[in-house]
Amino acid sequence: MKLVTYSNLMHKEKLGILVNGKVYDMYKAANAMKVKELPDNMLEFLQGEEANMKAAHEINEHIKKSKINIDSEDFEPELLAPIPHPTSCRDAYAFRQHVAAARRNRKVDMIPEFDEYPIFYFTNHNAIQGPGDIRCMPDHFKQLDFELEAAIVIGKKGRNIMAAEADSYIAGYMIMNDMSARVLQMEEMKLNLGPAKGKDFCTVIGPYLVTPDELEYHKIPAKKGHVGNTYNLRMTCTVNGKMVSEGNMGDMDWTFAEIIERCAYGVDILPGDVIGSGTVGTGCFLELNGTGLLNDASYKTQWLQAGDDVVMEIEGLGTLSNTIVKEDTDFSILNLKKKA
Repeated sequence: MKLVTYSNLMHKEKLGILVNGKVYDMYKAANAMKVKELPDNMLEFLQGEEANMKAAHEINEHIKKSKINIDSEDFEPELLAPIPHPTSCRDAYAFRQHVAAARRNRKVDMIPEFDEYPIFYFTNHNAIQGPGDIRCMPDHFKQLDFELEAAIVIGKKGRNIMAAEADSYIAGYMIMNDMSARVLQMEEMKLNLGPAKGKDFCTVIGPYLVTPDELEYHKIPAKKGHVGNTYNLRMTCTVNGKMVSEGNMGDMDWTFAEIIERCAYGVDILPGDVIGSGTVGTGCFLELNGTGLLNDASYKTQWLQAGDDVVMEIEGLGTLSNTIVKEDTDFSILNLKKKA
């Protein structure tokens, strides 16, 4: 099942279900079927946990089989982030290839702690967006970067969850683009804090929330010594039509189940929490530029520019398209730095 949040003709956020390329209003569909009344927004829907999800699956099957008298929206819905107002947003560090390449490019050894436990940081859950324009300030364009990732949304409340049970807490999967302003990021991380300003301006998710049952066919074993569902899903990113990144969700070393186990230790995870996988190997310009320069000192580095079209695709999870837009201002916090 594919769940979406879209904007209707009154520019109101609505919860929808995507069937055969058409968007259906979930609230209207529930009323037409006279099943459990469902909310018309994603967060409240997820807060209803398994009962709401069960009703949505029933609606999905009835629409597929034309057993319900309801029309799809008769306009072209604008898809928003599947969950526009998450309760929190974490991003993890699951792909060893990316971490190892980034450290190799900096001429430092692979950090052994990567293989001991999964880590994550909290990012700005109020800067979530879906397909469309990404508006950036001047300082963001100092080495502006994409990060190709997958993400999950939590579907039920839990605490102190073991990895062996954690997959049952996942409502669905999405594409994530963890936008990054590298100069801001590297400056603040010299103080051993962050990333904060380097990543707090935009995290893109979408285009829809895909429930785990849709991915059963793609399931593969977790890597040796790990537990949790893993999927063989090709991941790509193009910039202005040129392929710049290619990987696979099955290359995650730490599974989402193991990441949830760590996230939920001593704290509640809630319906509507978003958790990213971290960057797939080759999944950002920072890594690609570093590898290029390591092999060829004359390598021409690349960063995102105003007007660039960034298109990410993960098999089974759809295509997420964005355009980089520069804000009409010259305001710079980098220029506010005080001299030591």
